[in-house]
Amino acid sequence: MVTTTTDYIERVMEAVKMRNPGEQEYHQAVGEVLDSLRAVIDKNPEFEDAAILERIVEPERQILFRVPWQDDKGKVQVNRGFRIQFNSAIGPYKGGIRFHPSVYIGIIKFLGFEQIFKNSLTGLAMGGAKGGSDFDPKGKSDSEVMRFCQSFMSELFRHIGADTDVPAGDIGVGGREIGFLFGQWKKLTTLHNGVLTGKGLAYGGSLARTEATGYGCVYFCDEMLKESKNSFDGKTVVVSGSGNVAIYAHEKATQLGAKVVAMSDSSGFIYDKNGINLDTIKQLKEVERKRIKEYTKEHKNAQYTEGCSGIWNIKCDIALPSATQNELDGNAAKTLVKNGCLAVAEGANMPCTPDAVKVFLDNKIQYGPGKAANAGGVATSGLEMAQNSQRLNWTFEEVDEKLHRIMVNIHRAAKEAADEYGTPGNLVNGANIAGFLKVAKAMMAQGLV
Repeated sequence: MVTTTTDYIERVMEAVKMRNPGEQEYHQAVGEVLDSLRAVIDKNPEFEDAAILERIVEPERQILFRVPWQDDKGKVQVNRGFRIQFNSAIGPYKGGIRFHPSVYIGIIKFLGFEQIFKNSLTGLAMGGAKGGSDFDPKGKSDSEVMRFCQSFMSELFRHIGADTDVPAGDIGVGGREIGFLFGQWKKLTTLHNGVLTGKGLAYGGSLARTEATGYGCVYFCDEMLKESKNSFDGKTVVVSGSGNVAIYAHEKATQLGAKVVAMSDSSGFIYDKNGINLDTIKQLKEVERKRIKEYTKEHKNAQYTEGCSGIWNIKCDIALPSATQNELDGNAAKTLVKNGCLAVAEGANMPCTPDAVKVFLDNKIQYGPGKAANAGGVATSGLEMAQNSQRLNWTFEEVDEKLHRIMVNIHRAAKEAADEYGTPGNLVNGANIAGFLKVAKAMMAQGLV
């Protein structure tokens, strides 16, 4: 019996579902990538012979551990910690750490799998990994966060290193958490090297790292817009979220001449027709750690709405979903199309559902998938690793220029791969294919490992 590429891909997908029951986010991420690779497998049958797909969907190492810590009342709390080291074919494992109550192994697998291809697209020598915990830093004192981070690192330190696995921040893990994690790493190992990225400038961090994911998303979106002889100048933008990615996507879009009129957090969203004041958002979110609804106390003309999904009802030219996975569904996508949206670029990891992606592609909306559009953060983490290895510090302008060039190159690679494999303009396929090919070729060259 002759098997087809479709048979092969469906067989791999069924095995993923059987081996990873209930992990819907992981199934979704794998399904999207495999669906993009049909023409690649047809053209490269050696990948099937070497079971590249079966190997790439199975993490090289999965680490699950207990994290006991003591709160300020003296009560012992217990959380779970995770590190999924997915693929090291092109470099040491690289990927963030997420602290959020929603974290479970399926979330970490989805993020780690995406990270393989995202890191490949940057052109830097970084494999894919992800980690985290179901710990919630919101409402915790600095002392509680410190004790948790120290306990978390007391196990994780055994599995990471500057040339082995280099974690970074993600949702719930910012500069404060990275500092506590690095301090414990240094105490346990007596080493001071580039084992974590997103570090403070005083102890090995890189300028522009905080801004990188948001800036990179806008740089990528700007390249998409250029394809239709367009730009950010004079455009209205909606950015979901109000963390690092959203804040600095707002900043760069504004620098390029756009007006950001809506942002959100997990409680709801604000709309300011005059343009959201970024200084106020930074004060609320980066300094005071308050809810976004507080914005309306200072800006009386702004409107606050409970719940997040309604943000996509606001008319805009450009949408930058930058909060969390599956936040923008098919109905929201239809609303964006109806309202004349020109482009969507994902600042978060997989924020658009498969139905939403289909709506965008069917309606010829320029759409930048997260593994391409939000690769700026990990790209600049790679630049931080390079600076640490050389014991150098580059200027903000040097890092920003390198980041911009990387995002331009990612867009070009995705566009060229989409063209070569018969789906011109489809950057979902293009990003998946371009990212996959580099990793698959490295896996072929290294033998059965």
